[in-house]
Amino acid sequence: MKFVKEKVEAYGAHIKESVVFQGDAAQILRSLPSDYFHCCITSPPYWSLRDYGIKGQIGAEDNPSAYIQKLAFIFDEVKRVLRDDGTLWLNIGDSYTSGNRNYRAPDKKHPIRQMTYRPKTPAGLKDKELVGIPWRLAFALQAQGWYLRSDIIWEKPNCMPESVKDRPTHAHEYIFLFSKSLKYYYNYDAVRDVGGRNKRTVWSIPTEAFKGSHSATFPIKLIEPCVLGGAPVGSWVLDPFFGSGTVGLVCVQQHRQYVGIELNPEYVQMAVERVRKAEKMLFPMDEVMVR
Repeated sequence: MKFVKEKVEAYGAHIKESVVFQGDAAQILRSLPSDYFHCCITSPPYWSLRDYGIKGQIGAEDNPSAYIQKLAFIFDEVKRVLRDDGTLWLNIGDSYTSGNRNYRAPDKKHPIRQMTYRPKTPAGLKDKELVGIPWRLAFALQAQGWYLRSDIIWEKPNCMPESVKDRPTHAHEYIFLFSKSLKYYYNYDAVRDVGGRNKRTVWSIPTEAFKGSHSATFPIKLIEPCVLGGAPVGSWVLDPFFGSGTVGLVCVQQHRQYVGIELNPEYVQMAVERVRKAEKMLFPMDEVMVR
């Protein structure tokens, strides 16, 4: 695995081994070869939920429409770099309007929820209203030509508590399975549930604690069926929002190649160290290169 933060254009068209690019996903995707990846597994920053403190970060737009438009542009490039039989596994969570509060106060139990900015309640929505981000994005990608094949509910049995008394505690997110074409690669046998039955659309998987500073780490068990079902051994997997590197970690464990893209340099370093540790455990004699 390599880590590259410059000369992406020259490197992107000649991918020979797994790599993590540091930079803007929209720009770096344009330099990657077309019809290359078997699948994309990713989770973009959610709208109005986290302040990552990075200029140009996705999720800080003034309204959901701008957020959806920006992601739709990126996933149009993802569609280009996928093979014709490729799939997109997209994890996305929802959010509520801010009620015109321009910040979120610190929480002693969950300090990562503090935000120094929050968009005002967008036109057409009301205060304290669930925005419906996952389905807005799903319909936008469907309109771009993606085949929307499945909505998967990620149920979190150990979800983060919420101090709310006027609605149920939010305990799930969505994973949407999209395909580029009508017929696509999907390894039915590799992702069977217990007892050999076909994989169901509700996945009950606890969140995982992570010592790093990333506030939204994928559980490994959430990514495994996406990798096993969406990419044959030795094939290429893409994650344009690499975060703490769980997709890369699972690809190493399951003998797939991967390309990760991450804007935040702190997260890049965290992800690279995490994946390299897994590589050394599995392949102790391999040389790890850094650029």
